[in-house]
Amino acid sequence: MTLYIGREASKLWKRICAETTTEINLLLDNWKYLLAGLIFQYIHGLAARGVHYLHRPGPTLQDLGFFILPELGQDKGYISETVFTCVFLSFLLWTFHPFIFKTKKIYTVLVWCRVLAFLVASQILRIITFYSTQLPGPNYHCREGSKLARLPKPESVLEVLLINFPRGVIYGCGDLIFSSHMIFTLVFVLTYQKYGTRRCIKQLAWLVAIIQSLLIVASRKHYTVDVVVAWYTVNLVVFFIDKKLPELPDRTSGNLPLLLPLSTKDKDSKTKEENQKLLNGNSVDPADWRRRSEVNGKTMEDANGLHADTAMNGA
Repeated sequence: MTLYIGREASKLWKRICAETTTEINLLLDNWKYLLAGLIFQYIHGLAARGVHYLHRPGPTLQDLGFFILPELGQDKGYISETVFTCVFLSFLLWTFHPFIFKTKKIYTVLVWCRVLAFLVASQILRIITFYSTQLPGPNYHCREGSKLARLPKPESVLEVLLINFPRGVIYGCGDLIFSSHMIFTLVFVLTYQKYGTRRCIKQLAWLVAIIQSLLIVASRKHYTVDVVVAWYTVNLVVFFIDKKLPELPDRTSGNLPLLLPLSTKDKDSKTKEENQKLLNGNSVDPADWRRRSEVNGKTMEDANGLHADTAMNGA
């Protein structure tokens, strides 16, 4: 038993080391995209903090979801955050599964480059939207009478840049349309829908996304419109950007294509070169022709010899 455990542990360690080497090589090629995506997460948080200074509390707007779903109450607001945390951690662990399991379909670095591209595009639209019109926040700390509903003018630029993390993120107001929680949730679910392998988990992920939507509205953290807009906006963003990005390489092949597609100029020059080769009759390497001719000649000789032997035996 001890010998078996030791042998399996050795295999696992070798697998981790091999995968780490592969991912480091990919990271060296694509670190700029990852860094840009992470920097924009800070910019998004900075924008959400900035709109809080513009927020003015007021009466809660009429909302269909508020009429249908019972209010969870301030003491149960943690439920939606707990569900979101589980979704985030589950997706994070799944992206690192190639380091542990033998069956591999994705590369961790390339998947996160893709995910960050989806997030950045969605968050840019979100920033434009919630700065266009500031709605009175429905959350408890954003209502009239709450000390957190309005922020005093910042005393220094540093106060704004630090965004009072994490309190400033948790108790933000004004960044409503559309829900940031749903951006992350839907991007994660759509990514697993395409690259995941377990059908039951895909179905469970969509169910959790629906439950998350209902909990956000029931917790009064967002209006229903914030969630509805997120559902169709994020799906459209992922659909169009996914078409622009190249497909992830297959783990069964050793090819590692570039993260970004070729430019139009490169594609045109490559197409012209291929067409010129076809016109000149050089679409196949002459060395391949020689090898094929030799093989075909040998085959024909063998075949002729076989027919001759058959004829002699028949005589």
